[in-house]
Amino acid sequence: MGVSRLDLFYRRLLLTKLFIGGWGKPEDLKRIFEFRKIIGDREKCKFLVPEDYPVYINKTEEHADCLIHDGFLISPLEHLVPGILPAESVKARFQFIVPKRWKNHRPVCIHLAGTGDHFFWRRRTLMARPMIKEAGMASLLLENPRSSLKNVSDLFVMGGALILESTVLLHWLQREGYWPLGMTGISMGGYMASLAVTNWPKPIPLVPCLSWSTASSVFTTGVLSRAVNWTELEKQYAINSVYEEEIINLLEYCGADSFKMCQEFLKDPGSLGDLLGLSEDRTSTGQKAGQGLLIGGDHVEQLLSSVSSSGTTVDSIQRESVTSLSFDLLTFSLFRSVNGNTHRGKKTDSDKCCRPSLHRESISFMKGVMDECTHMANFSVPVDTSLIIVVQAKEDAYIPRTGVLSLQEIWPGCEVRYLKGGHISAYLFKQNVFRQTIYDAFNRFCVKYPNLH
Repeated sequence: MGVSRLDLFYRRLLLTKLFIGGWGKPEDLKRIFEFRKIIGDREKCKFLVPEDYPVYINKTEEHADCLIHDGFLISPLEHLVPGILPAESVKARFQFIVPKRWKNHRPVCIHLAGTGDHFFWRRRTLMARPMIKEAGMASLLLENPRSSLKNVSDLFVMGGALILESTVLLHWLQREGYWPLGMTGISMGGYMASLAVTNWPKPIPLVPCLSWSTASSVFTTGVLSRAVNWTELEKQYAINSVYEEEIINLLEYCGADSFKMCQEFLKDPGSLGDLLGLSEDRTSTGQKAGQGLLIGGDHVEQLLSSVSSSGTTVDSIQRESVTSLSFDLLTFSLFRSVNGNTHRGKKTDSDKCCRPSLHRESISFMKGVMDECTHMANFSVPVDTSLIIVVQAKEDAYIPRTGVLSLQEIWPGCEVRYLKGGHISAYLFKQNVFRQTIYDAFNRFCVKYPNLH
């Protein structure tokens, strides 16, 4: 399946640059990765957020069909990882849009915001108000911690904050007697809603729209990769050895589509001779002598042999991904084996920034850090995956599905519905489909769990 021309054209119209500040402070990345180990495990998170965590309503407007409550809470992330949030994001704001007359039960869907979806107007107009009219369903619109992604680390901070804030709001809605509760989001909002549901200890409807299993492909192979400030990222990666020598060692995701599938070879540059078929003895890896590695050929699986110890099989990898990813990682390996790590000899900043493999190294590192904090396989599986209905665009150029594990592999039992067209056309013209999918997921929940309040 090709990609949407509208997606490509729309991207060319936008001049916005992503990650203009670079990777973010190394110490912030280290703290985020350590916290990911906790928040990625639902059992460890049971007591992170008290069920009676305070939520405040500070304004209410009455409209013909609904009440619109403005509220806020102090983000739990500020307590758990102090100072990681910018001061203006410590107070998490939301808008709660409630019908004056309920049709059936008191259902509430939490909507998380996509990239560039500032404040509440767009979600309120395109989703929340129509949902009141069509289904008598209330909507809670949570504002993102940051309106723009200045640093790569900002995306991870946003994810941690939204997971915790969503948990607070779900507890609050339960206390207030609303039922059933569910979550949704479009594009980045869909990613964040998915992450939040992995942390919720009960069955819950989830409808992620125009999102997939990881954000790594979005910023490395999707059209948004062209908006990434690679010049600054490459410069910082080259000059500051902490990224290559310390941050990489904190990356734990090691699935079949991961950056770490080649880490065994990165740690042992001498093994590259074996990889390239230059050694006469491959008994240490169980390979036949002289078998070699053909980049882009049928034998590329040999590059992935180190994954077998973790139980991952090559069969689970989409064939299209292997060529591109293995080439990136092999280039990274070759550079390190030929030139050595930065601490082996002093190099000028100019030398570091001019090495031929730097762009590929930066892309590989981006994939690694993105997978660490956004890959769904790095988080707990939602309690009941049959309540998850994913809406995807067949020709989405923003959310590439090639080369990454599918959500069906990570969440067996979830449903995926495909729309014709790309990301932009679906966002502009398929809001009604998104809403209907939400109703379907909520109805499925009510049938399966009629007494789960």
